[in-house]
Amino acid sequence: MSSETQLKAYRQGSSQASTQGYQKVPQPGSPTYTEAWALIEAARRMAVAIESGMINEIKTRNTVREALRLNWRLWTIFQAQLAVGNGEIPDEIRINMLNLCKFVDSHTIDTMSKPSPEKVATLIDMNRNIASGLLASLENAVNEANQQAEGAEVQEDIANSTEEPQVVSINHEA
Repeated sequence: MSSETQLKAYRQGSSQASTQGYQKVPQPGSPTYTEAWALIEAARRMAVAIESGMINEIKTRNTVREALRLNWRLWTIFQAQLAVGNGEIPDEIRINMLNLCKFVDSHTIDTMSKPSPEKVATLIDMNRNIASGLLASLENAVNEANQQAEGAEVQEDIANSTEEPQVVSINHEA
């Protein structure tokens, strides 16, 4: 898929929806989903900002910079959260994410000084891939919880069964 096609895939309906932002802000209670949503929303805004392909026009350049700043703030929040290291996230994942945060910092600074669709697309793809992983982990957790609930339900049905087990004997006497 070409980078232009990928960028257009992030566009959300009419141009009015694109400038107003995402209409369905996630409800509180699922930090993983909220993080994934924020990454996708930042990717969408960056894609909308560079979609016209005229990155050197002043208005477009300012829109790109606004989208980049939003993305940078999001990654700064991730970085601050990861730096605390409260033990909820395994060390290996935390270190890898902190390295990604460092990359986003340096790449964003470079992109803001010399913007190009390719540089912005790198950040868009990274956001999309991280969000995809977060959503997949959330889906796996939901599926696991459903399986555990189904197993508990079967165990409860067995425990609450009032029927006596039938003993069947095979007698080979003729």
